[in-house]
This record gives sequence, structure tokens and C-alpha cells, in this order.
Amino acid sequence: MTDTRKNSHFIENMEEYISQIQLLLENIAFSVNPANQQESANPDRHSPVEDIQHERHLSELLLKIDTLHPADFACILEAIPLVQRMLLWESIKSESKGKILIAASGAVRESLITTMSHDALLHAVELLDSNEISNLSADFPQSMMRDLFKSRSIEEREQLRTAMSFTRDTVGTLMDFDVVTIRKDATVESVLRYLRRLDNLPAHTDQLFVVDRDNIYLGTLPLSLLLVNEPEIKISTLMNFNNLTLHPDYKAQQAAQAFERYALASVPVLDEDNKLLGRVSISSAKDFIRAKAKRSVLNLSGLHEEEDIFSSVWKSAKNRWMWLSLNLCFAFFASRVISGFEDTIVRLVALAALMPIVAIVAVSSANQTATNTIHSLALGQITDRNVQRVLIKELAISLLNGIIWGSFSGIFAYLLYKNMALGLVIAFAMLLSLILGALVGIVIPLTLHKFGRYSIFGSNILLAAITTSGSFFIFLELATLFLGN
Repeated sequence: MTDTRKNSHFIENMEEYISQIQLLLENIAFSVNPANQQESANPDRHSPVEDIQHERHLSELLLKIDTLHPADFACILEAIPLVQRMLLWESIKSESKGKILIAASGAVRESLITTMSHDALLHAVELLDSNEISNLSADFPQSMMRDLFKSRSIEEREQLRTAMSFTRDTVGTLMDFDVVTIRKDATVESVLRYLRRLDNLPAHTDQLFVVDRDNIYLGTLPLSLLLVNEPEIKISTLMNFNNLTLHPDYKAQQAAQAFERYALASVPVLDEDNKLLGRVSISSAKDFIRAKAKRSVLNLSGLHEEEDIFSSVWKSAKNRWMWLSLNLCFAFFASRVISGFEDTIVRLVALAALMPIVAIVAVSSANQTATNTIHSLALGQITDRNVQRVLIKELAISLLNGIIWGSFSGIFAYLLYKNMALGLVIAFAMLLSLILGALVGIVIPLTLHKFGRYSIFGSNILLAAITTSGSFFIFLELATLFLGN
């Protein structure tokens, strides 16, 4: 068991701290690399000095990282180049590496695991809980997972097997098996005596779970009630019966929303027979929300997966190919739409200058609608019963914006080119394009959501392609009809 007496210290300025760590790593690398040392007629004369400097830099490094929180370790490892990352990783105690792997991003975790031997990796994760190992299992070799199973107790093996059986993004993947259970016929005094015999309580323990001898869930006992009541009072008179409970197959998204909505710290997880399996803590819910938000940001930028900023150029380039290739295809499609109106554009060159204005405003409006729709879907605010009302509202907003900003654009075009017909064309084109953008911005996310696709990646590409091409077509078709002669 790790030493819990040392408290992780708070780092006020992470950027400065990382710079200090990097400077120490550079000095250590310089002192151990013979190629960086100056040749001397008597090299032995400088060896003691170099050894002393190396030991001093190494001691300073170990002192600075001695009480770092695993999350801070992960942040530092993600912010330094690969060579320094490996040097720092070798300096970290083995028993701390498992928690750091949990906190690190997927790409950085992969770079760390590939450098570790089978035994070193096994030793690093042996102190992790079953649900934590389950979260890392996809990154581990099969041979190591087999040895890890063998090294654990029968109860821990069953917990690990159960944790790995759950589908991704379900409550089961967030569940922690480390719970404190008590009996309803116990007294406050006996429960307190039992708790004092424990080494520590699971993190974020705000309540104890009351079960019978068959592990059937009966209710919960808040720690606050345990501490303020008389020793002889029975637990059955203090316990809460009507608490929120979760099933391991529930969607993790809904569970995370419940934590946010009800300000919860922990929730019990029960199976079909009402037996207590474990609990979901606020920490797991926050980690899920943070990971989902990170994936959404990456997808919004067209990145296929999380990227290590110090990975190879080839690997980073491949991570961006899908987005670029799809955008290239849609760009060619938009160019074909424009090429169909070459004669109109040639007759009135001003169309080429005004055309991007319509498309840019329409895409911006569509992005606003899509963002609002995705946010509402994530919170469960859009249902089958109110989707029509939401659609009508978004179309009404676009109609109003189209009238206002279309009129402004039309006046601007008239003042610029002294052509009333051209001003009317861009005004109506702006109006119709904004309506198209609103339609696309709400229909595409709703469709992807209906088919179980929560990624913004698909909606963003389709939204930009349809809105841009549609805006070009609307503007040029109106120009052909009213300005063709």
C-alpha cells in the first residue's frame, strides 16, 4: 500500500513549474550523455564535479516531483517532448505510475506503456482498483492482462471480469466496487466502531449503503446523520429508503446528468435482483463529462482521435486526413455548383465578390442552431413531443435574422454597386440561406442523435457542406433569374 501521509501540494503556476522540470531534465540529460560533454586532456579531473552536478540535479528533480498529484504528473508529461518525457517517467516511483496512466491522455498513455517492460507494467498497475484496470485494459497486451488476472484474489478477478463486460458509455464502466456496507439492525456506536477499524474510507464517501445478509440493497445512511446521533440509535431509524439508484446498463450520459441535476456525491448501482454491485462517485461522473467534452472538441476540429503534440509528423498527419479528405470532397462539390453559373458570374463580376458573404453568414447561423440543438439534446431537453415546436422556433429566428441582415446586405450591395436588382437578390438570398442553415442545423443533429451518433464530427461536416453549397446555389440561381439579362 502506498504511503498516504504525504499530501500532494497545489501548483499555482503550472507553466512555470513545467519549465523548471524541463530545465532539470535538460541538465540531467547533458550530464549523462557523453556526446554533450567537452573533451579534456584529463577527463578524470572533471568526473567528480560532473557526478556531483548530476546528483544535485537528480535530487532537485526528485524533490520537486515527490509529492505531485497524479493529475499534475500527467499534465507535465503531456507538455514535454518525448525524450524528456521518458527521462521523467523513469524517475517516477513504480507504485505511482498506475494512477498517472489513468490521468494521462490516451495518446500520451500509449507512448508511456510502449516503453515499459512486462514486469514493470504489471507492478505499476497492481495497486489499481478493478474499474481502473478495466479502463486501461484496451491499452494493455493480452499476456499482461492474463498475468494480472492471476495475481489478484478471486473476488478481485470477478470484479475485474464484471467491469470489463460492460458496454462503453454505460453506468457499469463508471462503477466503483469499493463500497462500505452496513446492516440496518446495527447501532450508531457499532457502525462507528466498524469504521474506525478500516484503513480509510473510499474517496467521496458521503453515505454508507445498508444491505441485508444476501447483499440486497435496503437504503443509505448519510455520514452526517451517523456523526450527530446518539450511539444507541438503530440504523433502521436513520436510513434513507427513497434514494436514487442506477443500473449498470443505464447510459452514462443520463447518470452524469443526474449528478449535476441533484448535486450528488455517490449513487448505488444495483442489478436486476436489487443486489448492490457498487457505486458511481462524483469523481467518475466528472471524468466522464470531461472526457466527453474533450471528444466533442476534438471532433469539432475534425481530429479522428486525441493527439500527442510531440508525436511523429506522420502519425499526426494521418489523424487529420479524414477531415481534410471529406472537406476536399465537399469543396469540389461546391465548386461544381458555382461552375454551373459561370455565364451569370462572367456577366456580373460583383456576384463573385458577394457570394462568400451569403455563405459565411448562413454557415455561422447554422452553427449557432446546431450548437444549441446539440446542447439541448445532451441535456435531454428536446423530446419527440416538443421537437416540432423547437424547429418552428429556429425557423422563425432565421426568418427574423434573414429579414434584418438580408435588408442590411441588400442596402450595402446597392450603395456599393448602384444596382437595385443586385441588392434585392442578395437580400432574398440571405433570407433563404439563413432559413436553410436553420433547417440543416437542427435536422442533422436530430437525425444523428436518433441513430445513436452523438459525435459532432458528422454534423459539422454535413452542416458546412450543405449550407455552403445551398447558399451558393440559392444566390446564383436568384441572380440568374433576375440579373441574367
